[in-house]
Amino acid sequence: MEKVAGRESERWLRLKDLENFPCQDLSTIDKLWVKYSNGKFGFSVQKQIYQSLGGKKEYDRKVWEAFGDKVGWRQGGRWLRYNEITFNTSTPYVGHLPKGIEEGGGVSWWEVLFYRTDSCIP
Repeated sequence: MEKVAGRESERWLRLKDLENFPCQDLSTIDKLWVKYSNGKFGFSVQKQIYQSLGGKKEYDRKVWEAFGDKVGWRQGGRWLRYNEITFNTSTPYVGHLPKGIEEGGGVSWWEVLFYRTDSCIP
């Protein structure tokens, strides 16, 4: 994603990079995640989970927390730190990956990516 956004040297994406991320590339990345995880991971997998919990484009703290609980990003009522996330396929949580870094407070870049996913992945 960094390469597509022209941010390889920075090694991180800005919110505007996600807002403008090409749909075709996002769809391709998603299809690869889904294919090689046997349907366990991917943006579309996360989108389905998020929407099944009542998630919409408008931020809803309760839904977002329920989503975090469901995919294993929250445990015991608290959000896990980035270094506490299991970055391999051994995690028991469907939708656990991919996981992004959240900005301090408010809307995370991950939520922006969800919104972009909604318009790019049916």
